[in-house]
Amino acid sequence: MMDSPLEKARRIFHIENRTVVNCLSEFYGSLLLLFLGISIVHQFDLSHKQLNTWMQINLGWGFTIMFCVYTCSKTSGGHLNPAISLMFYTLGKLPLSHFFYYSIVQVLGAFVGTAFAYTVYLDQTHHVLGDLRIVAGPNGTAGLFTSMPAPHVSNTIAFWDQFVGTGFLALFACVITDKRLEIPFAIHPLLIGLVVAMIGMAFGMNLGYPINPARDFAPRLFAAMIGYGWEVFSYHNYYFWIPIVAPFFGAIAAAWSYFIFVGFQIPDQPPSYMKENKTDGDGIPLKTTDLA
Repeated sequence: MMDSPLEKARRIFHIENRTVVNCLSEFYGSLLLLFLGISIVHQFDLSHKQLNTWMQINLGWGFTIMFCVYTCSKTSGGHLNPAISLMFYTLGKLPLSHFFYYSIVQVLGAFVGTAFAYTVYLDQTHHVLGDLRIVAGPNGTAGLFTSMPAPHVSNTIAFWDQFVGTGFLALFACVITDKRLEIPFAIHPLLIGLVVAMIGMAFGMNLGYPINPARDFAPRLFAAMIGYGWEVFSYHNYYFWIPIVAPFFGAIAAAWSYFIFVGFQIPDQPPSYMKENKTDGDGIPLKTTDLA
C-alpha cells in the first residue's frame, strides 16, 4: 500500500527532540494568536467601530485562543503566554528551562504574527491614518497594537487590572486541567476560549485585557519600529512594564489560591467516578452494598 503524501512528508519533517517540537509549537501558536488577534483589533478600529462591536472583539479573541490552543494542545500544551508557562513551572508541571524557552519563542511568534496582521491591513492603515503615527490622545492609534491606558487610569489600577485579569485566566486554566474534575481533554481549549471572552467582558474597559506579556510586549516593540517610536514605552509614566510584570504575579497567586481552597480538597478518585465504574480508587471491583 502506497503511503500518502502526508505520511511521506511526516517522515521527512518529523522531529524527535521534544524540546524543539514544543518550542516550534509555542512559536507557531503565538504567531497565529497575534495574527488573528491584531487583525480583529485593526478591523474594529480602522473601520471606526463599524464592522465589529466590543462583544465581537471579546468573542473573536475567545475563538482565536480556542483554535490556537487546539492547534498546540497535543505538543506543547498550548500555553501561548509566558505567565501561564511560569504558573505551570511553579506547579511542577514544566521545567524551568522550558519556561525560558517558551517565553522567548512566544514573544518571537507574537512579533511575527503582529507583522503579518499589519501587512494584511497595510492599505487600510495608510488610507485611514496616512503617514501619521500618533501614540495616544484623541487621534492616538498605538492601541491598534498594544494596550494604552486612558490618562485617568493610574498605573496602580493598571497593575491590579492585569493581576486580576491574568489571575482569572490562570485560575480557570487550573480548574479545566485538574484531572480530579475529569473534564474531557478535547474540550479544554473550548473552555479556555470562553474564559478569555468572559475576562474581556468583565475587565476589558481599563486596558483592553492584554493578560499576556508576549501579547503586549511584542506588538509594542513592533509599533515602535514602524514609526510610533519610543513613546510607546514612555507613555503614561512608562506604563509598558506593567502588562509584562503584573500577569506573572496574578497567574501564580490565583493558581495557588485555587489549589489551596479547592484543588487540594478534592478526593483523588471522586465518588461519582467510583460508582459509575464500580471500582475503588485502585481499580478493585466494589461490592454492590458499597455503592449504596
